[in-house]
Amino acid sequence: MYRRTIKSKSMNLRQLVLGFVVPLGLALQLSAADQPRLDAHLEPLRPWLEKTWKGEFKESKPDKPVVDVARWERALNGNAVRITHSINQGAYGGESIVMWDETKQTLVYHYFTTAGFTTQGTITLKDSALVTHEVISGSAGGVTEVRAETVMRRDGTFHVKAEHLKDGQWTPGHEATYREDASATVTFK
Repeated sequence: MYRRTIKSKSMNLRQLVLGFVVPLGLALQLSAADQPRLDAHLEPLRPWLEKTWKGEFKESKPDKPVVDVARWERALNGNAVRITHSINQGAYGGESIVMWDETKQTLVYHYFTTAGFTTQGTITLKDSALVTHEVISGSAGGVTEVRAETVMRRDGTFHVKAEHLKDGQWTPGHEATYREDASATVTFK
């Protein structure tokens, strides 16, 4: 009878420990799983993901504002990042897919626009900036290439400054500071 009591207490202790440890272990696994899987090469883009951003172009005028809304999302089971954006509620917009290119050993993207032209580009990391360079296919008003620098700031905003290659000359392009805006929506007509 004494052995049976000890065995019974031992079983209860084991059940108690398992009843505590197993759920704790599962909870820890679930908290790590809270962030969906993302290809390791895309991790530098995570601060932008699952957010909608709104920025007014620097060259905007009070009577003619140029406002861009961009949505960054995890795509293709974490193997890509999808970025959609629209300017002035769909006057112009586009969609990009960013992926790791094993052959080129860099992030590449394809950008499709409502204006009918497309681009192919690369993203490299330089300090805390994303440096992009893209080549345009189709008619984009004489612009054949675009390069830009995107910097995520400590205050949670990000700044983009671009330049365009047109007629063999690099000239200043758009510049904007974006803030997260959950109420903003990307609009296509």
